[in-house]
Amino acid sequence: MILNTGSRTDIPAYYSDWFYNRIEAGYVLVRNPYYPSQITKYLLSPDVIDVMVFCTKNPFPMLDRLSLLSAFDTFWFVTITPYGAEIEPHVPPKEQIIASFKQLSEAIGSSRISWRYDPVLITDTYSIAHHIEQFHQMAEALSGYTTQCVVSFIDLYEKTKRNFRGIRSVTNKEQEVLIEAFSHIAKENGLQIHLCCENASLVRENVDADGCMSKTVLEKALGCRLDVPKKKAARSECFCLLGADIGAYNTCGHGCLYCYANYDMETVAKNRKLHNTSSPLLIGELSEQDVVKSAEQKSWKNGQLDIFDLSYMV
Repeated sequence: MILNTGSRTDIPAYYSDWFYNRIEAGYVLVRNPYYPSQITKYLLSPDVIDVMVFCTKNPFPMLDRLSLLSAFDTFWFVTITPYGAEIEPHVPPKEQIIASFKQLSEAIGSSRISWRYDPVLITDTYSIAHHIEQFHQMAEALSGYTTQCVVSFIDLYEKTKRNFRGIRSVTNKEQEVLIEAFSHIAKENGLQIHLCCENASLVRENVDADGCMSKTVLEKALGCRLDVPKKKAARSECFCLLGADIGAYNTCGHGCLYCYANYDMETVAKNRKLHNTSSPLLIGELSEQDVVKSAEQKSWKNGQLDIFDLSYMV
């Protein structure tokens, strides 16, 4: 199975102590965001977890204890965008994130880390020309430290429209111009671009629309086949394996205006006060009304990939 940590919050940036405590304990409890009294228990064992997937804007708090994850295979998405504090209020300076990215890559290998340049949004400050310039600079800085980059354009969720007044969608023409430029830059720097839930018309020589956390991406990183059970996708155009997330909504402290996972920062602050690094739950404690059920967990690994397999995954 695949254990996800980053679809609902940024565990590496804000909850690394808690996470490493859960690794030591050997299990974690996750509250259902839609039915709060329902709790799922996941064993944190390499016997049943084929890969732990992290998605973060700041991996630095995790780096000095990576040895505690040595029994597990991991895959990391690190988001680095060109935006300033007016859009990403509490994200560290980009230079620091790039340095942490390089350190992480050297520790785990360039095939197990992906750069996310998303979401792409257009304003007077963050124009098409600015994006192309910044993408070029970042791609050159990360060249050799990863083989892939995830690109997506901003989705106007109701939360996003409320928290990010005046933001608009990126037009089809703007998307085409940006992806065409990004494609050339990525190719020069040894990067494959994975579009995240975007139109297949944007596919180019080194730009695919097969998903950022797809079965193919993870198989290539792990070097083995995965027999993934069939499951209905969250979105019809999404091929990513997004189940079994141990995070919680309304808990990320970055405060990004485009965030889909936070309602508002007042709610986030309230929830973060309930965080206990010793609790099996990310936020709060178990109550008498809670019903805990163990997840069905088993390994999906099915043999090593051979050279023929890998040649089709470049």
